[in-house]
Amino acid sequence: MSQTSQLIDTLKKILRERKITYADVATHLNLSEANVKRMFSKRHFTLNRLEAICSLANADLGYLITRMHEGSMIIDELTLEAEQDLIANIKLLLMAQLLINRWTLDDIVSIYNFDEHEATRLLAKLDRLGFIELLPGNRVRTLVSRNFKWIQNGPVHKYFENHVAGEFFNCTFNPKAGELLVFMAGMLTRQSNRHMQNSMRRLAREFDDLCKEDGKLPVSETYGSGIVLALRPWELSVFAEYRRVPNTKKF
Repeated sequence: MSQTSQLIDTLKKILRERKITYADVATHLNLSEANVKRMFSKRHFTLNRLEAICSLANADLGYLITRMHEGSMIIDELTLEAEQDLIANIKLLLMAQLLINRWTLDDIVSIYNFDEHEATRLLAKLDRLGFIELLPGNRVRTLVSRNFKWIQNGPVHKYFENHVAGEFFNCTFNPKAGELLVFMAGMLTRQSNRHMQNSMRRLAREFDDLCKEDGKLPVSETYGSGIVLALRPWELSVFAEYRRVPNTKKF
């Protein structure tokens, strides 16, 4: 496959990940949807249009090229079966999550209750799952991309989701302790909702970039941190009870 074809296929993948349709691209470029489909099928873009589509996806050409090179050698998500294996062994899930955050094996065994034999066995399992490449001397090369995500509503996502409500929000959210909770409510159009979703994705990528950069530092200088971003058409149930008729408006 030519590099041009790889680049356009990578762009299409990014658009799918961010739920951006050909119709969205057409509106952004002030073209018809048919013209956009033809442009993608023939893989014929001007540089200005390529940059404009990247901008719509809150990306740039550098990120697009990086993702293209990553695509042939690392993964964006595991299989359903692999995630089920992780959930069946919480220590395996913990090991995977720490490796995503670029922990070294020495740091893992010094801070968590893994003996050398168990750590080696877990690493071998992650190697079989395609999550890492286990190198001589128990050195590890992670095979997950910058854009790696757990499967939406998959086993790991549901596991974390079940623990977020009960544990993450059981907190006073004191800014001086590195905690912050912001809640706002209002009325948005579909267009504004889409704008907010793009802003949330951009913030999530910034968080991910900072995690990867700070992952190069000693673990003594970093803190396990969580961020929750959520947006949905929603009304507080006690307010909804006062409606004369149920709200059946669909988004």
